[in-house]
Amino acid sequence: MTNEEMLDVFGDFHPAEYEAEAEERWGDSDAYRQSARRTASYSKADWLDIKSDAAEINAAFAELLGRGTPADSDEAATIVDRHRAHITKWFYDCSPEIH
Repeated sequence: MTNEEMLDVFGDFHPAEYEAEAEERWGDSDAYRQSARRTASYSKADWLDIKSDAAEINAAFAELLGRGTPADSDEAATIVDRHRAHITKWFYDCSPEIH
């Protein structure tokens, strides 16, 4: 993406500032390598879809929290599954154990 597209997608957040730390911490993992391969080809539209999906999931978590829904409820488990599926779809194969 161009610098302008990066600004449109991420605003003041600069993902490149964290690349070295992420590679140092997780660079030897299959998940890191898979995520790096996938994200390298993402377009601005892809990143906007990722952000939108993540915002919906986070809002669902916030709603449950606001209602005092127990973390071990079926409702919470459904949102947890959505979150794990989001990671698997966009970044790396995220097993329940990893998640």
